[in-house]
Amino acid sequence: MKVAITLNTSWNIYNFRMSLIQALIKDGHEVVAIAPHDEYTVKLIEAGCEFEDVTMDSRGANPTRDIGLTIELYNIYKRVKPDIILHYTIKPNIYGTLAAAMLRIPVINNVSGLGTIFLNDDWISKIALSLYRFSFKFPKKVFFQNQEDYQLFMDKKLIQRNICEVIPGSGIDLKEFTPHPPKEKAEGEAFEFLMISRLIIDKGIREYVAAAAILQERGINAKFNLLGRLDELHSRGISAQELNFWIEEGYINYLGSTDDVRPFINMADCVVLPSYREGTPRTLLEAAASAKPIVASNVPGCNNIVDHRLNGILCKVKDEEDLALKMKEMYYMTPELRHEMGLRGREIVERRFDHNLVIERYLKAIDQNRTLKPELIAAYANNL
Repeated sequence: MKVAITLNTSWNIYNFRMSLIQALIKDGHEVVAIAPHDEYTVKLIEAGCEFEDVTMDSRGANPTRDIGLTIELYNIYKRVKPDIILHYTIKPNIYGTLAAAMLRIPVINNVSGLGTIFLNDDWISKIALSLYRFSFKFPKKVFFQNQEDYQLFMDKKLIQRNICEVIPGSGIDLKEFTPHPPKEKAEGEAFEFLMISRLIIDKGIREYVAAAAILQERGINAKFNLLGRLDELHSRGISAQELNFWIEEGYINYLGSTDDVRPFINMADCVVLPSYREGTPRTLLEAAASAKPIVASNVPGCNNIVDHRLNGILCKVKDEEDLALKMKEMYYMTPELRHEMGLRGREIVERRFDHNLVIERYLKAIDQNRTLKPELIAAYANNL
């Protein structure tokens, strides 16, 4: 089969969907990646994907552009002729589904996080909900990454129950992320917190910085590391000016961005994510798989991975004082207890979040929605 996978960036496909793509190719499928061209496009092609460039602004709602996106995806799908299409993120889920429906191509959607539209109650949110309600009449299957997101869609009557399934996020490759022995600290060596995130407000960046400032004022010997790329064009992105102010004031140690987070996770004593809401956050899966204790906000997605005081500590959302309190608790915990927490996190990931579980569900869904092309139907009829 020819399987198309449509996403808002090539970066996103390469970083979060490569295990699935490799499994599809190994299973004999032809894979077409459809996304805006960026520096990761060549890596997708090298991995064996065909590639189709699409103009997609994932940073806001613009009716004219969104209609244009639907038309562009319709033309790509009509030309490429995929047997089935996998959609991720809001715009492909909505506009890609509408384009595919007009061509009667089956789609499998993945609600990988609800984004800011579900955090607000304004006219944009109402329009988005209406678009979801209409477009989600057409998918053959919709995967959710946590039970809360699935229940929200059901409560708002956005989808039919019989096409829904909850899966463990994008899963994690347990061979790529492995525990390392705790680092022996020299006397006076700083404790290291690490937050890994795209620099947008809804990830809790400002709360993390404010908590760092609070703890520094209280004399804690700790580094507050931040790893992730700027996204100033995002409507809720952190500006370079604000980031530089934090660096100059010494609140955080900014590490830039990277293609390989493992060395940074391995050096950390605790991974922090005070996000406002998540699907199943990849960074926490990576931290747990690496046997690192976690401090995260008690919101859907984060509390799907962190069991309070078992493999980490949950804090109140949008509350820098409570975040600082929970980070302080982690700081004063004995190394042995933190290590035990980390090992419990690894056990949770092994049991519930192995990427093979996700791959199996996708391969099954694709096989169930296998379609025969007209030429194959004709060939079959001629052989009767």
